Amino acid sequence: MKSRTKLNIVGIIFSGIVLWTGYSIYAYFTNDKNGELAVNSTSQIIRVDNQSISVMGDSNDNQNDEKEDDENFCSDGIVSGELFKDNPDAPIKDLEYGNHYVGARSAIAIDAETHTILFDQNATKKMAIASLTKMMTAVLVVENIDDLRNEIVTIDEETIYTDGTIIGCPRSGYCISNRLRIGEKISVLSLLEAMIMNSTNDAAVALARHIAGSEKEFAKMMNEKAEDLGLEDTHFCNPSGLDEDNNPGGCYSTAYDLARISAYSLQYDTIWKIMRMEPKDIYSADGQIVHHIVNTDRLIDQMPNCIGGKTGFTYEAGKSLMTAAYHPYDKDKKVIAVILDDNYRWVDMKDLMTWVFSAYNWPK
Repeated sequence: MKSRTKLNIVGIIFSGIVLWTGYSIYAYFTNDKNGELAVNSTSQIIRVDNQSISVMGDSNDNQNDEKEDDENFCSDGIVSGELFKDNPDAPIKDLEYGNHYVGARSAIAIDAETHTILFDQNATKKMAIASLTKMMTAVLVVENIDDLRNEIVTIDEETIYTDGTIIGCPRSGYCISNRLRIGEKISVLSLLEAMIMNSTNDAAVALARHIAGSEKEFAKMMNEKAEDLGLEDTHFCNPSGLDEDNNPGGCYSTAYDLARISAYSLQYDTIWKIMRMEPKDIYSADGQIVHHIVNTDRLIDQMPNCIGGKTGFTYEAGKSLMTAAYHPYDKDKKVIAVILDDNYRWVDMKDLMTWVFSAYNWPK
């Protein structure tokens, strides 16, 4: 009996050794595979114009939903994917940097050249966008009018009664100079300056009516252009971005689409030169009426590398901001960021740009 007992004990010990060895080998290869997956999950794939484009950075989506397929994207359109390898010019995130957060309902930062997403916070959420709408209006103005300085617009009654910020009145009810007058003739360039730097709604309306005959027809042009650019989550209702009381939620875009519109507009130097202008006077065509306009973008003076930007505010949209900036050490590397509905947009935008340029490395 004692001999059998000894044999049984030896057998049990031997079996335990075999099992432990097998488990160790299994665990080793399992951990190796999990480690590889952890590396691959640091990037994302986003579908743009029916193509899958790799995107560096961390997504805000639920990473546990591994069964999501191409036909069922996460709520903001971004899913996990392989490491970025489609565009060798895209910036790459330093793995030492973690996530970033801004106090906005929606925000994004993209590389202006490759459109690589560098930061995403609910970036494809459809929202009211207020005067960031005027970025598309500006694009259509420069694309449809050859001589901005010499083409003249005649101001009509409908333009005069535009709500919100208007020429001569940087805030509703607060006027610092002459308003536009019915029958006044003024250049397209002067109206474009007022619309972009001072975010005046009457200038946007005047330009739209001059080009298309009405705001409604101009909005059709805006939506056609959005479709041409592959912007599937954008619908414009008017050239100014004013909320429409009879159409709540009907006018919208996303931080991602706005960043792409802004990146597209970089080809037009006139738009971005206007963004950096100091307060100035603009005149009627005959020189008899003067209008003083100001710049609503505070970051022009606060960020040395700021290329330009566009502000926006309505009660439905909240306080929003688009900003473009170049890398502190390389002016050829540009980033465009959009923040939607953020009461601390100025501070958050500066912090976001600082984080992006610190967290990412651009190819030499």
